[in-house]
Amino acid sequence: MSNNDIENTDLGALEARVDELIGTVSQLKSENSALRNQQDSLVNERAVLIEKTEQARTRIESMISRLRSMETRA
Repeated sequence: MSNNDIENTDLGALEARVDELIGTVSQLKSENSALRNQQDSLVNERAVLIEKTEQARTRIESMISRLRSMETRA
């Protein structure tokens, strides 16, 4: 095998590895984008749940106050 053949083989292997890495980077970019979208969605969902919890807490505290005032009147 000549020196030129060895260089061509090495170059071909390097080219295949670079192509593989380009594919991996592309896949990782896609996954990263999907994860960022999922994170944004979860952050928004969390904010909604926190707001609903706060509203429920306020309503419950109001009911407790009304019950206490009814108890005091009785």
